[in-house]
Parts: sequence; C-alpha cells; structure tokens
Amino acid sequence: MRILFLILLLGAGLSGCAVNPVTGKQNFVLISEEQELALGRQAHEGILKQYGLYDDQELEEYVSRVGETLARNSHRSNIPYSFYLLDSPMVNAFALPGGYVYITRGIMSFMENEAQLAGVLGHEIGHVTARHGVRQQSQGMVIGVLGGVAAAATGSSAVGDLSNALGSALISGYGRSHELEADRLGAEYLARSGYDPSAMIEVIGILKDQELYETAKAREAGRQPSVYHGVFASHPQNDDRLKEVIAAAGQPVNGRRPVDREAFLKRLDGMVVGDSAHQGVIRNGHFLHASLNVFIDLPAGWESENRPDRLISVAPDQSAVLQILLDTRKDNESPRAYIDREFPQSESRRALTVNGFDAVTLVDTINTPFGKRPSQLAAVFRDDDIFLFAAASRDGNTVASFDDTVRSLRSLTNAERQLAKPHHIDLVRAESGDTFTSILRKQNLHDDIDVDRLRLLNGRFPDGEPHSGELIKIVR
Repeated sequence: MRILFLILLLGAGLSGCAVNPVTGKQNFVLISEEQELALGRQAHEGILKQYGLYDDQELEEYVSRVGETLARNSHRSNIPYSFYLLDSPMVNAFALPGGYVYITRGIMSFMENEAQLAGVLGHEIGHVTARHGVRQQSQGMVIGVLGGVAAAATGSSAVGDLSNALGSALISGYGRSHELEADRLGAEYLARSGYDPSAMIEVIGILKDQELYETAKAREAGRQPSVYHGVFASHPQNDDRLKEVIAAAGQPVNGRRPVDREAFLKRLDGMVVGDSAHQGVIRNGHFLHASLNVFIDLPAGWESENRPDRLISVAPDQSAVLQILLDTRKDNESPRAYIDREFPQSESRRALTVNGFDAVTLVDTINTPFGKRPSQLAAVFRDDDIFLFAAASRDGNTVASFDDTVRSLRSLTNAERQLAKPHHIDLVRAESGDTFTSILRKQNLHDDIDVDRLRLLNGRFPDGEPHSGELIKIVR
C-alpha cells in the first residue's frame, strides 16, 4: 500500500512502461521523459552548490565540445545535454537523468589524451541514454538519490542539520549489468564520433591503477579510499565481456581522430590538484584558508572532505562527525542575539574567547547522520564572519576533540600563507636518462608527491619510466 501511495503522489503523468531508447524494448519505469528532464534540472543546482564549477572557462568549454560531439551521436540526441567540470579533487564522473553530465578535475588530472576523456563522458552518456537512473528500482532509486542531493544542498546556513554530512551526492554505481551496458554504449558513441573505442579500456586501466594506489594510501592513513564509482573502475582490462562490448563498437566512423597527447596535456597545464584556493586547503591535518585568513586544527586521524560550502571530518570508524561552515553576521548582531535566533532551544551555553575572538559553545538536539542527537555546537565571531562548528557521535556522547578544534581557530602566519596555496599541474620535458625518481629530485617537488603518484599521473603506474623528450605532468 505504501508503494502504491507514493506512486499516486507522483502524479497522473507517471507511466508504468516506456520504450528503452537504446534497445527499443519496453522497460518498467515510474518516470516519464518529461519528468526525467525536470528531475535533472531540479537536482542540478544542488550539485553545483555541493561541488562548484572549476574556474577555467576554456577547459570547461573544451569538455563541453567533446561531450556534445558524443551526445549528437547517441541514441537520445533529441534531448538537451549539459557538461560540467566540477571543482573537486575527487576521482569521479556521473550523470543525472535528463542529460546533465559531470566530470571532476580530479579524474581529468589522470588522463593522457582526448579519447580517454571521451571514454569517461561516453560512459556517463550511456547511463543517460539507457535511462539507468529512472529504471533503477532498488537501493539508490533515483528519487531517493536526487532527494538526498537536494537536502544536502538546501539545508540551513547554520549548523542545525548534520544529517547529510557523511555522504557525497552521488553515485555509487548502477550494478554490473548497467555499468557494462554504459561501457558498451560509450564505446559505440566513441566509434560514431571518430574515437578509437579501445580508449575505454585505457581509461579503465588508469582508473584501476588509481584505485590500487589510493586504496594503499588510504590503508596507510587509516581512512576510506576515494575511488571512481561503480563497476566501471573494477573492470579488469582483460575482462572478456568488456573486450566483447568494445569490439562490438567497431572502428571509428569516417576516419580516426588523431591522438595528440601533447595538445591535451597543455590544456591541463596549471590545473589545480587537490584542494582549491577558494575552498581552502587541508595540509597535514590542518585547514588553511588564505582569503579568510584562518587556520584550524582538524581532529587527528579523521578523514576530511572539503566541500565548497562546508568542511566535514569523519572519525575513522564513522562513529562521529564534525562540520565547519561560515555564516555572516547581520546588522552588527551581537553573539547572544545570533545564538538566540539560530538556536533558541539550546542548552549549556558558555561564552569564551578563542585567540582574541568572541565565541559561544552550546548543546542542542539536531538532525545528524545517526538520527536526532544532542550535539556540540560553537560559534566564533570575527568581524562579520561567524565560524560555525557542530559535532555529533553515534552514541550521543561528547566528541573529545571538539573543544580543541574550536580553540585552534586563529589567523595564518606568513609561512602558513605559503602552505595555503593550492597545488597545480606543471609540464616538464623528460631528458635523456630521466626517470620519475630523478624528475622528482630535480624538480624539488613537495612531500605530497611521490614517485608512484608521478607514474600514476602519467599513465606509467606501477613501474614505467618516461621516454626521452616527452612531456611529463608534475605537481607543484
């Protein structure tokens, strides 16, 4: 009865079956194409708010041109497509229903040529054309997924809701059959657009190498790895079913596009790697933000995600969460008036001074990933800026590191201002006899970059070396 009631609530325009644009067969779906497009539009703003666009119009337009070429050659060329380069270090790409396709600068940094970029975009277009989002009727059903995006993006400006703090927006993948179908469709769209479909296998190899590297690093640091979603990354390159779907795509239509590795790499020259300046950076367990002139110690050993609108840290065992965000004081409102307005039911208020700034700590019961819980809250007032902290634990007990994190807020030193600068891709040309070890030594790169990561960035993981005269990506 409950399922029937939900279906009725969605409106009379729902259809029980629809023709799959790819196969021509009937699929059971709960959402019409018109509603699919509307859902994508609705969720799109939430995605932009959660991740933000990368500030490089030329690179954004380039990604869009490649994507639009593939979309014109897809099974649903009749719907509008939009392609976005997200300002996120996460290694990810995903698509919303209705033709919204996203790729992060994090995943682009590992690519070596345009065909590989097309492979990722083609895979995501495949999810759109096969309507995987609206066909999914199991865990992660699109309505729930999009609802989660909207909730994460439209919460209050204050810290009255921690419930979305543990999750990223989307998407954990669609299951083996849908991911393989997206591979097949992506390879077909590559061939129709003049790209070699085998680029799909190259991308899978790169992502698998990144997964191996990241998993090892995460294990060393005691955190969860950040890897590309779904089965796409876990395909082995010698997967027989994958080879079959790539071969079925055929050869590029009307000739093959040239693979110009250097031209592609030059487009990535200067691209930010890791955290960006306007979001602040995390360095050695500290949060540094140059334009805000702020330094904060983060809980030791916790995994931190730096989003455009907030910073979230999660305990290694997922038993506690800490959130930090920025609010603005209105009309010279006093700290007490602000707290009365934002947290009228709060308890245990205590005024204090944090490195010369007025602050208030309190306890309030709010929504958390663990349900309604008494949570530790704090507001630090610096001119018109209000730094808001919230922490909650699964068992409802006090988060021991909360007070230390709040009290650590201060201005940056000159040396920390230099550390707050983001890292970026730079290009160097390998000389005769160069190895990645010698390049690392000669370029005097920072401690965050090791030989394995240089190999990974240049498609030579785990033990390849550069060729004399070729361009090599490094990170400064």
